[in-house]
Parts: sequence; C-alpha cells; structure tokens
Amino acid sequence: MSEIRLYVSTSEKQAEEILDLLSEVFGEEDFAIGTTEIDEKKDIWEASVYMMAEDEADVRSRIEEALGPAFPDAVLSREVIPDVDWVVKSLEGLKPVRAGRFLVHGSHDRDKVRSSDIAIEIDAGQAFGTGHHGTTAGCLEVIDRVVRARKVRNALDLGTGSGVLAIAVRKLKDIPVLATDIDPIAVGVAAENVRRNGIASGIRTVTAPGFHSTAFSENGPFDLIIANILARPLIKMAPQLVANLAPGGSVVLSGILASQRWKVLAAYNGARLRHVRTIWRNGWVTIHLDRP
Repeated sequence: MSEIRLYVSTSEKQAEEILDLLSEVFGEEDFAIGTTEIDEKKDIWEASVYMMAEDEADVRSRIEEALGPAFPDAVLSREVIPDVDWVVKSLEGLKPVRAGRFLVHGSHDRDKVRSSDIAIEIDAGQAFGTGHHGTTAGCLEVIDRVVRARKVRNALDLGTGSGVLAIAVRKLKDIPVLATDIDPIAVGVAAENVRRNGIASGIRTVTAPGFHSTAFSENGPFDLIIANILARPLIKMAPQLVANLAPGGSVVLSGILASQRWKVLAAYNGARLRHVRTIWRNGWVTIHLDRP
C-alpha cells in the first residue's frame, strides 16, 4: 500500500509553529511529522505528515481541524510516495560515518575501516539508527567523551532502534548495557546487530514499553543513560528517567530539533540535572547532562 504525504507550504517560522501544533495532535502515534526547507532565499518550507493510504481520510480531517483556527489560509497538499525497496535504496551511496573515534559503516564498506577506528557495522534496515542521522552521530560523539572522562559501570540505551549506541558503549568499555525499545522488531534487529559486531555478552536487549518493566530495576540504577527518541516523550519521561540514574551519572538526550531544546532542558533542569554541553548537527541537537 502506498505512503501518503500531506503537507503545507509556508515560511520557516510558521512551519515550526505548525510542527508544534501537529505534534500536539498526533502525540506518540505512528505518524512521521517533520519540516523541510524548500527554498532558502524565498523562505519556503514544508510541514508534513506521513501516513499509509488507508489512514489518509482520518489524518487529513484531523490536520484540517487543527490548522483551521490558527492557520485558516493554510492549503493542505498531497503527495503519493512511490513504493521503493528502501533497504536497497538506502545502501546505494550510503557512506561510512565518523563520529568521535567511531566509524559506522555498512557491510558493503568493511574495507574502509582503519586500524585506529572503533568500527560498528550497521546495515540500513527496519530499525532506525545507521549513524547517518544527526541525532545518532551526535550521541556517538558525546558517548565517546563521557566514557573517556567519567567512571561508567553500567549503561542504558533507551529506545535502542538498531542498537548502534548500545554497541558503541560496549565497544568502548567492558560494562553491562541494557538496550530497550517499545518495538519488538527493533529489539530483534538490535540483537542481531550485537551479534554481527562480535559482541558475545554484555548487552541485554529487551522489549519494554515503559519504565514499569522489571528490566530497569534489575539492571539499574545506571551511570549512563542514552535516549535518542523525540522531544515530547523525553520531556514526559524526565522524572522516571532521572529516577533510574545513579548519583553522579550522565544522561545523553537526542532526537531533539534545535527549536525544541529549551523545553527539554527545562524539563531535565527541573529534575535537578545539570547541563554540560549541547552538540548541533543538521538542525538537530544532542544534549549532555549530569547528576551533581
């Protein structure tokens, strides 16, 4: 079944406002929402929602209802996205990515690994996180700094996706890592990637829809928590995430648009974490905080 994109063409400022509004409407539902710059000089941006064709009528109605009061002149356009084998397509020209000491590469680029690299092999697949997105690369940079500078005895990769961040921690240091995701498919992919990278033990992959899972109490509290998710759930889970952080521990947060960083920082400052640094990559930020 085809995928549909419903979008509004507008200015950068209004695109951000529409993005915030649509994020409120759809919350954590399984629809991708984002903005794209079309023409920098003319300040033309698009705010889009992606869905399968069977969901289009309902999603269109909800978008129009949401935009009506604040953006009565907004015109909702439609694009049918052709069916493509994205696994094959994404491997075409997918170059290795360097982040800190890490080199994240596909199986087709094993010959690009240098002797000094900490190599992580991840092929594009069903789970998010090949290292090419600014959020994943930003997390890798911060993880490298934290593990070198601080005493880390265990770690949590929350929303593990492909498992790339859990693998990175384990390759840096021989410590136990818990890798969780709400999606059982992602957990299976992560487990396979752990094996692919020659890690026989030390990473536990678990399907966990929330912090009520016993996996967290059995393996925590954690000296390092990495959560590359999205701003809204990060803000919502701040108290629970910090409750699972060991004294003196570090938190690495990403999946955050630059415009959303202040809301995320406010939530975690309110939970008594201290901001250490923010890394910017392609409109996304990765935030490092610690527990004094």
